[in-house]
Amino acid sequence: MSEQNLQGFLAENAIKAENKKYVASKRFLDANREPLEWELRVLTSDEDDAIRKSCKSKEFTPGTREVKVTMNNDKYAEELVCSCIVYPNLNDAKLQDSYGAVGAAALIKKMLTPGEFTDLYLTVSEINGFKSGMADKIKSAKN
Repeated sequence: MSEQNLQGFLAENAIKAENKKYVASKRFLDANREPLEWELRVLTSDEDDAIRKSCKSKEFTPGTREVKVTMNNDKYAEELVCSCIVYPNLNDAKLQDSYGAVGAAALIKKMLTPGEFTDLYLTVSEINGFKSGMADKIKSAKN
């Protein structure tokens, strides 16, 4: 491999991921009655690994020495979404107080409907590079 090709892989030459604007709900309006845009960021693989690790638990099987590791997918979705939201600041005390929530995950559940949260999760997944959904996988398997 030539040195010139290797230059493109150096950190200073990599294109930085830009934040994305997204309307998570049409229920939050600005002074002009336009839907407010949320700002989402892309996580690093290290940040995603830390979230995944925090969402895993170990269960010991009684009478054996086996350990079963399980992943709480609901918690992962909440933590991923909350970690990617730059604006609004989900850790703002005034915002949490207005909904009677403690913590970003509790707040996002009170702010958004289930459908809005699912759409936001899909958008967050997509901007983080998880592009192939189950529908795409099923189509590929059928063809």
